[in-house]
Amino acid sequence: MKIRFLMLLATAGLTMVSGAIHADPTRQSKGTFDDRFRQLDEQLPTPNSYRTASGAPGHEYWQQRADYRINAVLDETARRITGTQTVTYTNNSPDPLRYLWLQLDQNRFRPDSMDMITRSADSGPEDAPDADTLSYSTLAMQQDINTTEYGYDISRVVDARGRALKTTLVDTMMRIDLPQALKPGQRTQVVIDFSYNIVNEARVGSRGGYEYFADTDTNIFFLAQWHPRMVVYSDYEGWHNKPFLGRGEFTLEFGDFDVSITVPADHIVSASGELQNADSVLTTKQRQRLDKSRTAKEPIFIVTPEEALENEAEKTKAQKTWRFVAKNVRDFAWSSSRKFIWDAMGHPQPGSDQPLVMAMSFYPNEAEPIWSAYSTHSVVHTMEVYSRFSFAYPYPTAQSVNTWKSGGMEYPMITFNGYRPEPYEPGEDAEPNPDAPDATYSRRIKYGLIGVIIHEIGHIYFPMIVNSDERQWTWMDEGLNTFLEYVAELEWEENYPAFRHHVNVLDYITEYMASENQVPIMTQSDSILQFGPNAYSKPAAALTVLRETVMGRELFDFAFREYAQRWKFKRPTPSDFFRTMEDASGVDLDWFWRGWFYSTDHVDLAIRDVRAYKIAANDPDIDFAEDRTIDARDVPEALQQQRNREDGIELRIDRYPSLKDFYNDNDRFTVSNADRNAAMDGNDALEDWERTVLEKALKDDDFVYFIDFENIGGLVMPIPLEITYADGSSELQMLPAELWRRSPEAVRKMMISDKEIVAFTIDPRHELADVDHSNNAFPGKISQSRLSLYKREREDRDLLKDRLETLRERKDPGADSKGVKLAPANDG
Repeated sequence: MKIRFLMLLATAGLTMVSGAIHADPTRQSKGTFDDRFRQLDEQLPTPNSYRTASGAPGHEYWQQRADYRINAVLDETARRITGTQTVTYTNNSPDPLRYLWLQLDQNRFRPDSMDMITRSADSGPEDAPDADTLSYSTLAMQQDINTTEYGYDISRVVDARGRALKTTLVDTMMRIDLPQALKPGQRTQVVIDFSYNIVNEARVGSRGGYEYFADTDTNIFFLAQWHPRMVVYSDYEGWHNKPFLGRGEFTLEFGDFDVSITVPADHIVSASGELQNADSVLTTKQRQRLDKSRTAKEPIFIVTPEEALENEAEKTKAQKTWRFVAKNVRDFAWSSSRKFIWDAMGHPQPGSDQPLVMAMSFYPNEAEPIWSAYSTHSVVHTMEVYSRFSFAYPYPTAQSVNTWKSGGMEYPMITFNGYRPEPYEPGEDAEPNPDAPDATYSRRIKYGLIGVIIHEIGHIYFPMIVNSDERQWTWMDEGLNTFLEYVAELEWEENYPAFRHHVNVLDYITEYMASENQVPIMTQSDSILQFGPNAYSKPAAALTVLRETVMGRELFDFAFREYAQRWKFKRPTPSDFFRTMEDASGVDLDWFWRGWFYSTDHVDLAIRDVRAYKIAANDPDIDFAEDRTIDARDVPEALQQQRNREDGIELRIDRYPSLKDFYNDNDRFTVSNADRNAAMDGNDALEDWERTVLEKALKDDDFVYFIDFENIGGLVMPIPLEITYADGSSELQMLPAELWRRSPEAVRKMMISDKEIVAFTIDPRHELADVDHSNNAFPGKISQSRLSLYKREREDRDLLKDRLETLRERKDPGADSKGVKLAPANDG
């Protein structure tokens, strides 16, 4: 940076910009000014007695209640569930209800369901994305849907007295008309008999179903969205009866579940809630192990791998009934298989309402060796981290069940999780090795397993307890949870590959944020274009920036805990989260919510120019001399003049000295008395305080810098600015987002330093999700990487060669070029 001299101005409202004077315009109702800091009140719902302006539940907040008593039978051979449930529904709302709505999520697998009809065809290959294509998996799904009768068979819907109730089926919803309106404070009972065929999860792709193991002719059953469930009736939407299209999940009413599940006697069952009849379904040895695990420091096998193999080999036609009770939950799920290994350990929470939580894992031998090593530890680790950010885990169990190869799904107290090692297959020429492992696992599988368990157990907090509505606002469920998952993963070990190979979510999300094919985070779940980045990664990145850069950990953590505790076992909306974070922290964040959640702007901040100055002395004998030096430095000699001298061209003025006059001996920086008098008049006009300011500035001899920042991406953000000094030292200054308040696209910052600055860099720690770091430094930097050389070869299709190779493999004696006919041949 080159040093210039800056004249102090006493004229109000004017600034010196690159030597020119510009007026400072104010734009309000006219012009193109865009106020990125305007408040969100115009977009958020009006506070009321149910939801306050502070983001807390109001003094008249209410929510409905649904209690369930269910008896279910698993027919393993037919892969079918038969059940009877009694729902006790309590109307806590101020409204009389003439009908109730019930969710029938299994109906989405019927061929005539809205979900099946509206599912798109496969995307085309990368080189022809618009091509008509059909994959094996999509065709297999369609075949399975068309050949197996999926969906509920509802055989009876009656009231507590056995009187039939009128029902109307609407896709995945059923309306139950009541004989008379259910008044506020009243409750009613509905009894429903139901049955359905369990879906083949590998073919259909669902949140529940069965996995078949052909080598042993056995299954793992994992049942979710398995029984008819009451639809939510809320203060902000009424009945939440949007159809289930498979993506946006659900919000449900809290209540107590008493569930009896009849399964083959050699099955082990994992379920929401606490087992009530261990004496009837577990052996004495298993009960002893379970009791010992309560105080264990490491997971203990309740069902060992060897016992699981014995169960799998023997099979039985006998049955057992497992009974579970789950209190104050919004859903109930379960899993059953004779393949299950079961391990457990206690997680103490001294001083909480739930002083001991049983962390447990259920998995087949195919999941070893990684499940016994990592699953239950991941469950406990999640509770340790999440409880710091919210509240003590309130339930008696937290379970991880291996039900598929990848991915996961969450329910109260139970989660279904994927990832298994691959079977070890030595090469054909390998020597027999009795010590060879049965299975191996990659880095992706190891960290995928830990990550998915953290994520799904974390979902028990959000949304199974903090009961947000994922069908409407997916990010409140997935985004908040992915953020806390990221916190927990970085507390598991350093350099945890949380986002593919990325440790930093803010580097991972940049490609998506700069893309065109996206919608705002606040988009309803079924309309999101790229579900993963929009619902998971971008909200997690936003909250990471909010915690680490905008608010700081102390303010963020306090406000986030306040949100979790305010809305524990209640139903928050985005406005409740936004308002609580501001109310508890004292930080105005409307600009942040608007940019990150309501727009598709991205972060791309740049330094366009930097100019350095020293304060002019207002003394022409000093200032003009400095100006001469600056001019000589900044304005190079004309190339033509330099070459004239090199060519020995004699100047006319040298040949005719009489042409020289006063101006040949005095350049434009020569000081005159008029200049001195003008400066003296200017100094005399200064007020005492202005003269004092000038004198101090000349004494301090500070550097004055003007930095031009540009907001290319549109998202206003704080500016973490690294300043590097000429002496080699550096410091990081945080310029607040409010710097952009009056000019959101470009802004100029003046900075005074007692040390010479040689470089400025925006976001050196990659804490903003800035999509382009090449424009973040002044002076600019050359990026360095590595380039692999490749050998360019042209590959031609050689049909004759292919034919010869086929004949040689058959050991055909006539396999030579003369004997090969160039006509098409059937090599099958």
